[in-house]
Amino acid sequence: MAKSALRKLTMAVLAPAMALGATVGLASAPASAAVWNSCDQWGNTSLNGYTLYNNIWGSGAGSQCVWANSGTNWGVWANHPNTGGIKSYPNSKKVINKTIASLGSLTSNYNVTVPSSGAYNTSYDIWDTDYDYEIMLWVNYNGAVGPLGGYEGNVNLGGHNWNVYKGTNGHNEVFSFLRTSDSNSGTVDIKPVLQWLAYTKGWMSSNETIGDVQFGYEITSSSGGLNFNTNNLTVSSS
Repeated sequence: MAKSALRKLTMAVLAPAMALGATVGLASAPASAAVWNSCDQWGNTSLNGYTLYNNIWGSGAGSQCVWANSGTNWGVWANHPNTGGIKSYPNSKKVINKTIASLGSLTSNYNVTVPSSGAYNTSYDIWDTDYDYEIMLWVNYNGAVGPLGGYEGNVNLGGHNWNVYKGTNGHNEVFSFLRTSDSNSGTVDIKPVLQWLAYTKGWMSSNETIGDVQFGYEITSSSGGLNFNTNNLTVSSS
């Protein structure tokens, strides 16, 4: 998304020094005690080869707390006002550091439980190491949200059917793939998506090094407090 890209890049290099002014108690986490939780704006930790971020970056944000039982089982309670603009992108990140050309495989499994109200998307956010390109894969979305850029067509890739959008936010190119029907669980073969961008469309070089594969929730509004649960997430590469 246009405004999220720079903020998410900033998030990646900031320490969790800034606490969000209005937070809620950790009672927002699941009843079973999580191994980690945080209501800090930039709260983050590393678990089982994944890095989790609370990542409240947008203006006008409300309260948000993230909890984790592991790097692959975690969730968020968020209470953001019913106003426009992305407020946060809580996520779990796996570092890849392989060029598109050298990737043997890059796949992910996801299983989530998301609310029926609010405005958000559940998405992968994939970055090259120089942060010149952002590839978003929306597996579900709800409410008044939309991708950056213009519509480029429909394509079947990685086991899913996507509507593709291409744009720029002034700092990096953004390629958004929106699944044509919502999905709360499945497998995504990410490598064909990257190959399509590089070899079929020529929108990025096959020598670009894929740095981060993030998965999380880009939340615009969740008034009253909503839960977003990542029941399982795995990212694997070779």
